[in-house]
Amino acid sequence: MAALEPAESPGFLLWHATLRWQRDIGAALAPLGLTHVQFVLLACAWWLNERGERPQQQALARQAGTDVKMTSQVLKALEAKGLVEREVDPADTRAKRLRVTAAGAELAPRAIAVVEEVDARFFPADVRAGAVALLRRIAEPTEG
Repeated sequence: MAALEPAESPGFLLWHATLRWQRDIGAALAPLGLTHVQFVLLACAWWLNERGERPQQQALARQAGTDVKMTSQVLKALEAKGLVEREVDPADTRAKRLRVTAAGAELAPRAIAVVEEVDARFFPADVRAGAVALLRRIAEPTEG
């Protein structure tokens, strides 16, 4: 099989699109004092807390799709900023349960709105539904 031209390679194009999207997200979150991964973990923790869950770090990493060790490091930074609290799980003293603080609960929805604005510009209305369908398909492939 002959090598594709870069402009015809889906992987190469996805790589460049991802880089552009990440730059846009990073620039939008910077004024809020959050990195992209800090945003993802704060937003996921807030979302779970809003549904009555106090997740362990491992469950948050699974929800966010992040590495458990990296999640722990980023949560330490969010804790230092006063946005989350990590408390020992009474049922398993090796584990920590997460609670978004009042400051984190105020910031999370504002940050989500900022990211959604970037997404709306990046994925215009005429391609949004198709983009979501494609991304869902490649992000969660079926086995077989």
